Amino acid sequence: MDAVTSSTETAADLRVGDRHIRGEGTLERTWRAWHGLKAMEPVSIAQLAPSGSRVVVVAPHPDDEVLGCGGALVMLARAGHDIVVIGVTDGEGSHAGSTVWTPPVLARQRRGERAEGLTLLGVSAAAQALGLPDGGVTPAQASLETRLRELLRPHDVVIVTWRLDGHPDHEATGRAAAAAAAERGCRLWEVPVWMWHWATPGDSRVPWQRMRRLALDADARVRKSRAITAHASQLFATAAERRAPILPDWALARLLRPFEVFIESELEP
Repeated sequence: MDAVTSSTETAADLRVGDRHIRGEGTLERTWRAWHGLKAMEPVSIAQLAPSGSRVVVVAPHPDDEVLGCGGALVMLARAGHDIVVIGVTDGEGSHAGSTVWTPPVLARQRRGERAEGLTLLGVSAAAQALGLPDGGVTPAQASLETRLRELLRPHDVVIVTWRLDGHPDHEATGRAAAAAAAERGCRLWEVPVWMWHWATPGDSRVPWQRMRRLALDADARVRKSRAITAHASQLFATAAERRAPILPDWALARLLRPFEVFIESELEP
């Protein structure tokens, strides 16, 4: 979920087309008051991933797999699915210009945070790290697509950040995964992460009719919450540099709901 932040503000400032991430965005209380969340068509774990299928999560940054679909991963692991997490970047750019969290320090830290988070979710396999530059996935999209085609198998279920999520890395990762999944004959689900920040209830830019709501059981909710706490570099202020957390409470509120949302995707990239 990496964002560009100033040294004194919590607000990200990213723009992709008409999708602008800035300030605190649409607060969770606004989303909760909208009937559209409750009206979304439900999806079950069995519908998300057929029995026996391998689930491949393609995450632009460490923590995106937890924030976007951590609850689902708990339930999928419990159902016996083989789960593979592909880490596109190491998230080394989340604290741009910091003398405390330098890129090499962050890369090591965030790889460890991802490993701990996945363990807390019940995912036993280590993430496959591709090492693309944080903030630089867009120019590397073609090579990412090639690598994903090599890693995917026919009939895999692929989960990835939405192609119009509003963060350049999230969108490029989504496009690459969609193209690779289409070629390899995989089923694709996309997850909105930053969309909850820049969009508003009923926003015409969002494919609400293709969104599906997965109810999380109590165990999944607890494990997801614990897995998020593993990503300490993103949760705490850097006091010496007057840097606010990358993931403040108001941002986490949109991602710690008792359900997760998946977009049933059209495979054409």
